[in-house]
Amino acid sequence: MPTGRVMHLGIFGMTEGGDMEIGAHLPLMDFGGHPYTLAHLLDYASTAERLGFSALAANDHLVFESPWLDGPTALAAVLERSGEMQLATSVSLPVVRGPIPLAKALGAIDRLSGGRLVVAVGPGSSERDYEVVGLDFAERWKRLDESVLALRSLWASETEAFDGRFYSTEGIDLRPRPARGEGPPIWVGSWGSDAGLRRVARVADGWLASAYNTTPEMFADGLVRLNNHLEQAGRATAGFPNGLATMWCYLTDDPSEADRVLAERILPVVHRPEAVLRERLPIGSADGFIAKLLAYRDAGVHRVYIWPVADESRQLELFAEQVLPALAA
Repeated sequence: MPTGRVMHLGIFGMTEGGDMEIGAHLPLMDFGGHPYTLAHLLDYASTAERLGFSALAANDHLVFESPWLDGPTALAAVLERSGEMQLATSVSLPVVRGPIPLAKALGAIDRLSGGRLVVAVGPGSSERDYEVVGLDFAERWKRLDESVLALRSLWASETEAFDGRFYSTEGIDLRPRPARGEGPPIWVGSWGSDAGLRRVARVADGWLASAYNTTPEMFADGLVRLNNHLEQAGRATAGFPNGLATMWCYLTDDPSEADRVLAERILPVVHRPEAVLRERLPIGSADGFIAKLLAYRDAGVHRVYIWPVADESRQLELFAEQVLPALAA
């Protein structure tokens, strides 16, 4: 078991040489037997920090088929153990939660972390989230566009109030403000549709894709289209950040164990055909995991958030032992 830091942000940062950051999702989703204790979260965060992972990420649902620990609360809970790691939402739901309550919570996390938060937002993929808060799922995209503008207005100290069809920030003062003057950068999640990538180019500071909804080839195609949209919007393509979230994973050299984890942990809660998940998710050997990450790096991915589906802290250790050395080479 590693005893020191085996990776550092400087090694896997977004450099001109094409290196790739590796972050870790907090274990918020129950794939079976999740303890949901603070001690479990803190141990995971401490392990990720010790091993040198670049970021901790929290995804977001209110209700789901599987129990799901609240994302912003979990990020706040691990602040003390996060060291210098970046914190990220991957994604948060400003439409479901409301942009004003979300701006208040995430602004506090950014301030208390010393400005280490990246906020990725999306409409969410669960219609049930909208039902429980009394919102029309069909309006989610129009509301998302406005919510991004509302978040920026609420966080920035010298930005005019936003007044749209769904949201208004007129007369709202959410001080204390985030650590950074303009607030945290806002990325937009998109699985790669042209409409989604146009939205990224129009309103976002970065693009967050989804590992179980894409492949290296699909991502590379999406990146070409995103760059075209950025150019059409008069924005620079060089240095525009991107990432890949929800890379559910499990390292094992035992094919039967890999099959069991896929069948018992992932298939019951992730509604994709088994063949698709076998292709897209690194469940199995380190060699397969390495090949997948290298393919994504070559496709232009800047950052990947891995998400162990069982024995989470130990899986981070195995990743550091078996996968990272090959990426560094």
